[in-house]
Amino acid sequence: MGGELVTLFLAGDVMLGRGVDQILPHPGDPALPEAYVTDARTYVELAEAVNGTIPRRAPFTWPWGEALDLLDAAAPDARILNLETSVTQSDEIAPGKAVHYRMHPANLPCLAAARPDASALANNHVLDYGRTGLADTLDSLAAAGLRTAGAGRDLAEARRPAVFPLSGNRRLLVFSLGMESSGIPHTWAATADRSGVDLSDESSDAAAAEVTGRVRQAKRPGDLVVVSVHWGSNWGYAVPRDQIRFAHALVDGGADVVHGHSSHHPRPFEVYRGHPVLYGCGDLIDDYEGISGHEQYRDDLRLLYLVSLEPDTGRLDHARLVPLQAHRMRLRHASREDAGWLHEVLARTSRAFATHIAHDPEGTLTVRPPQGP
Repeated sequence: MGGELVTLFLAGDVMLGRGVDQILPHPGDPALPEAYVTDARTYVELAEAVNGTIPRRAPFTWPWGEALDLLDAAAPDARILNLETSVTQSDEIAPGKAVHYRMHPANLPCLAAARPDASALANNHVLDYGRTGLADTLDSLAAAGLRTAGAGRDLAEARRPAVFPLSGNRRLLVFSLGMESSGIPHTWAATADRSGVDLSDESSDAAAAEVTGRVRQAKRPGDLVVVSVHWGSNWGYAVPRDQIRFAHALVDGGADVVHGHSSHHPRPFEVYRGHPVLYGCGDLIDDYEGISGHEQYRDDLRLLYLVSLEPDTGRLDHARLVPLQAHRMRLRHASREDAGWLHEVLARTSRAFATHIAHDPEGTLTVRPPQGP
């Protein structure tokens, strides 16, 4: 069949609620049901205390900063991210949660500015404002023409992949799954007659088989499949064996890319049987800039993942990881020193997966499949 490489932009958590929502043109109600911070504007003030003034009523492009020009220059064939917030004005607060994210629906042009082709919703914040908030989120995204996967008004809708065309009469299918290990309450699981997320279990071989059964049923010859998975803890580089086994089962069952997220910083990169497995992409946009406590992970440093696949096989040709830094709640190029720090950490933590990560003088990290006989 031949053809040019297919390049995907993959992003981790895009958290446009709470403090980020407050700096956009249409800030929602800043009240928060949190134990220590009761006003979302406090997160903006914490960031300002570290790095300086942040404009209010900032343009919708502000949080993306220099990432937008980088993406335009890279011209990926598709853009996929994890949208980790509800899009609602609902006050139906989900019980038993310490942190709640919502953005005003009128601020959705901020998400649209990145031109995502699919937003994964199976995560631990999409129902922060209840099933009313989820319905608002689904309606708002649909009205804006933004494709989603992973959440729905029932299980069938939550499991339905986002599908869009690629060149050469191919399609890209994006499935979105969430795991309780990321903090998703089990009550958020969608059922045949209840809205929610597609909740799976990384410790279950049967759950992996169920997902790959759906992948094989939906995938046509020439299609590429991304399985976007929200799993694991917020901090740390160790990848549990259950997650590794689940990721490998996904690839064995027909997934071309495993797009993992939930951790607030990047986690190891693996090339398994020629296919990229991203165990944690880290946050891309959030309001954590002024929050202390985990400085050793440098969560101010972010990555744009540009993954180029062979069109016929879906195998990795190469991946470019572009380091950025959050500064005044806006993404900017990371310094060479900071890019070098990210390279050292990712190269070291990915070594256990036999993955080599190179680092060029401009700071970009590059992954290529291992060369075998």
